[in-house]
Amino acid sequence: MSLAPLFEAAPAVPLHAFAAMAAFALGILQLAAPKGTLPHRALGWVWVGLMLVVALSSFWIHQIRLIGPWSPIHLLSIFALVMLAWGVLAARSHRVRRHKITMISVFFGALVIAGLFTFLPGRIMHAVVFGP
Repeated sequence: MSLAPLFEAAPAVPLHAFAAMAAFALGILQLAAPKGTLPHRALGWVWVGLMLVVALSSFWIHQIRLIGPWSPIHLLSIFALVMLAWGVLAARSHRVRRHKITMISVFFGALVIAGLFTFLPGRIMHAVVFGP
């Protein structure tokens, strides 16, 4: 395992990757911790901030180009931004079930499932974990 491929990439790539790893770790903590508490709300804002960095930084990553500089993963980023706003609005309006479903969906869709695709051969995270 070597972080060299991350640091050799364009600046948006390590920013994106490290924010995603931090959001993943914090997301697991949030899923396991008691809900509705002050720490849950405070860490929730940190998680939303990290997810904003993950989604927004993806717009400067263009390794897979299917439509000009864009790929289907950029649609996921737009979807994640919309769902983050939806989840925050649900929490602020005390729609607990909607908030829960939305944030769990963002966690699994934008971090877990999308994250698994980064380990495919030819991708930077594959090189980080498994070598070139």
